[in-house]
Amino acid sequence: MQVDRYEPGTPSWVDVNGPDVKRLASFYSELFGWDAEDQGEEAGHYTMFAQGGRSVAAASPTPPGMEAPPSWTTYITVADAGATTATIAVAGGGVMAPPFDVFDAGRMAIATDPSGGVFAIWQPGRHIGAELVNEPCSLCWNELTVRNADEVLEFYSAVFGWRVHLQDGADAPFKYRELYLGDKLIGGCMEMDDSWPEGIPTHWMAYFAVEDTDATAKRAVEVGGTVSVEPFDLPVGRTAVLNDPAGSVFSVIKLNDAI
Repeated sequence: MQVDRYEPGTPSWVDVNGPDVKRLASFYSELFGWDAEDQGEEAGHYTMFAQGGRSVAAASPTPPGMEAPPSWTTYITVADAGATTATIAVAGGGVMAPPFDVFDAGRMAIATDPSGGVFAIWQPGRHIGAELVNEPCSLCWNELTVRNADEVLEFYSAVFGWRVHLQDGADAPFKYRELYLGDKLIGGCMEMDDSWPEGIPTHWMAYFAVEDTDATAKRAVEVGGTVSVEPFDLPVGRTAVLNDPAGSVFSVIKLNDAI
């Protein structure tokens, strides 16, 4: 599906960082068939990924002095980055990087929720975010993974106006929270319980749609990645959790139906 704009409060972009951005560009291009374009030294070698000429994601070198391991970051569209960072602080979050301009592409800030989960906000300029979603080899889902889900989702609802719907009926294999902006489903929340290993921090998981989950997992290993969770079935499709060569975690899924 092609996208031309995002309503404020919608996850709209993802990028990944690592110490060797050329290696990341090679890995994701080989895995998903993306075209990679280095934006140059002035842009810190931020590398845009495109599919069919439409932007789908990006990669960047790990910022100097960054202590956190390489990871994918989810961006949420906002109307005013300055006003939103003020709301984040009032709601109990933190601001790691205050709003700044990214040339004429837009204005962004990096923040944390009350549990320490990192996310970014994006006030679009020339760049709206992902221009292609919910198709093979493009972003199809953003999922908050957290231990104290209800408490943390109160923060996100206060900042972005999200509505939370808990799925815990007989057909649900586990409790899962769907996130809505108005009547539109825009993401989900997986609550970590005692069965999860200790030490896994709050994080936003990026899911990419694929034609064949098993084949994609196999291909990831062939081009230098690893498989964290082997392919398995969910009610919505077949998924797997993968790592790129820098260690960043992401998921792929063959959806049963379009989102």
